[in-house]
Amino acid sequence: MREIINGERFVLGTCYYPEHWEQSLWEEDLDRMLRSGIEVIRIAEFAWNLIEPREGEYTYEFFDRFLELAHAKGMKVIFGTPTATPPAWLTEKYPEALNADQDGALYRHGARRHYNYNSPVYQQFCRIIVEKSAARYGPNPAVIGWQIDNEVNCEVDEFYSESDTAAFRRFLMEKYGTIGELNRAWGTVFWNQTYNEWEEIYVPRKTPHYTNNPHQMLDYYRFVSDSARKFVRMQAEIIRKYCKKDDFITTNGLFGNLDNHQMTKESLDFITYDSYPNFAYCLDDYEEKDLMKDRKWSRNLAETRSASPAFGIMEQQSGANGWSTRMEAPTPRPGQITLWTMQSIAHGADFVSYFRWRTCTFGTEMYWHGILDYSGRDNRRLLEVQEVSKKLAAMREIAGAQYAAKVGVLRDYDNVWDARHDQWHQRVDQCSHRSLFTALQLTHTPFDYVYFEDAVQSVSGEGCSCAADSLDADRETALEKLQKYEILFYPHAVILTDERAELLEKYVFAGGRLVMGCRTGYKDIFGKCVMEPLPGRAAALAGTDIPEYSFVAPDDGKVLADWDGTLIEAAVFNDLLTPAGENAEVLARYASSYYAGTPALIRNRYGKGEVYYFGGAFALDTARVFLDKLGVSEPYGSRICLPERCELAAREKDGWQYLFVLNYAAQAVKIELKEEMQEIFGGKAVCGESEMSPYEVKIFKSRVRG
Repeated sequence: MREIINGERFVLGTCYYPEHWEQSLWEEDLDRMLRSGIEVIRIAEFAWNLIEPREGEYTYEFFDRFLELAHAKGMKVIFGTPTATPPAWLTEKYPEALNADQDGALYRHGARRHYNYNSPVYQQFCRIIVEKSAARYGPNPAVIGWQIDNEVNCEVDEFYSESDTAAFRRFLMEKYGTIGELNRAWGTVFWNQTYNEWEEIYVPRKTPHYTNNPHQMLDYYRFVSDSARKFVRMQAEIIRKYCKKDDFITTNGLFGNLDNHQMTKESLDFITYDSYPNFAYCLDDYEEKDLMKDRKWSRNLAETRSASPAFGIMEQQSGANGWSTRMEAPTPRPGQITLWTMQSIAHGADFVSYFRWRTCTFGTEMYWHGILDYSGRDNRRLLEVQEVSKKLAAMREIAGAQYAAKVGVLRDYDNVWDARHDQWHQRVDQCSHRSLFTALQLTHTPFDYVYFEDAVQSVSGEGCSCAADSLDADRETALEKLQKYEILFYPHAVILTDERAELLEKYVFAGGRLVMGCRTGYKDIFGKCVMEPLPGRAAALAGTDIPEYSFVAPDDGKVLADWDGTLIEAAVFNDLLTPAGENAEVLARYASSYYAGTPALIRNRYGKGEVYYFGGAFALDTARVFLDKLGVSEPYGSRICLPERCELAAREKDGWQYLFVLNYAAQAVKIELKEEMQEIFGGKAVCGESEMSPYEVKIFKSRVRG
């Protein structure tokens, strides 16, 4: 059985860098960790030189010594592959391994993640260092798992080296087959961009106003994801030859231009996330009016859970954070380490590792504090971690419990990447996703992000060449996944494929409820606007025709719509709707602007279910009205009453439900249990009103209701 994320118990860890400290400190550090309840450490992800100090020269003595001590002490180790920081001897001799900016200037040695995935030279050196590391340390009894690289696509998620251009051409050749098909897909007749040879195509280069072909950009983001996934898969395949039966492979973080879901499925046993809620208090971008602040990290944890239902935290905030060059955030206040740890666990994490044990006294991250400060003496944060360890022992029965949600927010990478480059798409997408998350949080409505995981699209958009029975099985699995949710929000399905539309039709026809927003269905898989009446492929499902649309003009202020006497804002962009079909019903009309009186919200009954098509983006108050009118707001309201400042999360296991209540406020708050439940910390049966201290977390246990 795996040592962590095994459904049996919660495990605490920390990140440790023995190369940063005199060997005389190692034993003391390991002993203190173990006494504090920390039983796993991550090491080596930035230590290439300690295994290969010069090209072709390998030495294992340093980590042999450390692992021998760790094993003797009973400390378990996650070993990192060191490919995020290639050594100076490599980048100096082989500059083709380096990434470049869009002007072609190379990113030089001295930071991290300065390489490119597609350099044949770098790939070969990575294969060797991973093979050497895995062969040497895979059998080691102290090693329980492997982390590939570090934070794939962090800091840099665009790649403009010559190797990337060569790989991009191969990617496009494989996808399109002929240069003519590529020209058709990219619409290159516009602005005379037509290509005659593959050699004329590059990764996006600098143009006036950085106005690159939008269809090229969409394929470029897909290419970056493909390159990163291949890099991870290459390492995973090597490690699996050497790791022990119950050892695991993971990587850490969720970053841009990367299909984290597909990467997890094809290469990892589970994903781990790096959770830094303290970023909410960074001096650079602190927002006083932001209702969520550190609570926003629950959105990232929901994203993590969507890619890997069983997951861990490889780096959990434990101290002040900041580099010497950017980022400044305060030390966690008393209780916040516990709060943020429980935030991760409430959302499904069964393993939490703090970054880091000791605060480094040198380098770019010397202000990125860990549990201990520079002196290494006991402090308030260490005492809090020790208390967390005791709490986790009392919570053991919750390990392996599944996060419980009846509301889903649909997403897919085609639209995520399209919104990165397309400003029209980006504005509605950012507004709606931010508002939906905030509304769900403030109404204590647990939700999941649900990603479409399509088969690879062919040029025709008709699916892939896999066997029909396998494809049908995948679709049935995808449908079962959607049917877990009473209601699904798909705010702006700008790119809507036949495959996804058919799946949504089946979901709704069987009784599901679907909410869609403006600018749905107006692009194909290549990012080109469709010529059919909008909302394109969603028209029959939504029972809607859109003869006209517009951005909300600045002098319009807030455009409002009247829904049975309740005014809701139709933010950013407005589709002017017309009901289409005998089952389509107008629920709301615009109440302002020149199109006042035009339908703004249409409900279409489709089979046993219904679709709500809203003509705007979802502002916060609008999202709250939707949740309330559709009857999914406050699903636990009959059992527990909470102030908005508290988050409610639910995990379920073996017929038991565990309600996590997290107080993010710096003040005490009052909550009320409307029925008797068992409080996990203390084990008492409780009911009625009680007080929660600043940053306190309570967990209540009761039977799952049918």
